[in-house]
Amino acid sequence: MRTEDLVGALGQAVPVTLEDHAVGQNRVGLIIVDEVNGFATVGAGPLAPQAPNPQVDRMVAETDRLARAFTAQSRPVLAFLDTHQPGKPEPPYPPHCERGSGQEELIDDLKWLADEAAVTLVPKDCINGFVGAFRADGSNAVVDWIKRHDLDEVLVVGICTDICVMDLVLTLLSARNHAMLGRVRDIVVYAGACATYDLPRASAESQGYGATAAHPQALTHHMGLYFMASRGARLAGQVSVG
Repeated sequence: MRTEDLVGALGQAVPVTLEDHAVGQNRVGLIIVDEVNGFATVGAGPLAPQAPNPQVDRMVAETDRLARAFTAQSRPVLAFLDTHQPGKPEPPYPPHCERGSGQEELIDDLKWLADEAAVTLVPKDCINGFVGAFRADGSNAVVDWIKRHDLDEVLVVGICTDICVMDLVLTLLSARNHAMLGRVRDIVVYAGACATYDLPRASAESQGYGATAAHPQALTHHMGLYFMASRGARLAGQVSVG
C-alpha cells in the first residue's frame, strides 16, 4: 500500500482536528523544541535530514515567523537545545548533538534567538525536555519559566513531532493536571511548525537497522499529533499572533 493511502486510512481511523489559533491578550509562551543543526540542518549529523525536506523547511519558516512575532511583543520564548556529553550514549540513537560538535547549536535561521532578551535557552541531554530541564538542586527550568511569566498557555513547536515534542507535551499535560504549572490551562501544538524524520522501511532494512526502525514521516507525524490530542493537547493548523 502506498504511504499516501496509509496516511489516508490512518486519518479515517484516528483523525486529528486542527483549529485556527489566535494568540491574543492571554499570557502565552512559545516553546521551541530542538531546532538545532543535528536535527534540522541537511547533512549536519546522523539524525539530520540527508536532503532538503519540505516538512522540516516549513517548520523552520513557521517557527521563525512565530518567534519574531513573540519577541517583537516581548512575549517569552523558551528554546530547547539537544546537548549531550561526548561519549555518553542515548539509546537507541547513535551519538548526536554532542557538546562542541556544532550539532547542538541553533540552526542558522534561528541563531538570532540567542541575542534576544525575551528568549531562554535550555540545553537538555535526553529526549524529554521536561526531564532534561531538572537542575542539580531539584528545580526545573521549564516550571520556573512558566511561573516567572505567569503564563495562561504554552504553544509548542519543533522536532520530532512523535519523539521529543510528544514526550514534552505529554509531560506538560500531566504536570498541568498535577497543578505544577501555575495558571497554565492550555497546551497548544502547532502542527505546521512541527516535523519529524523520514526513514521508510526499505531504507531502514537496507541500512542494517532492521524493519522495526522504519519511520515513515507522514505516518509518524500524524501519530504523534493524534497521541498528543488524545491526551488533551489542542492542535493548531494555523497560528496568528495579534
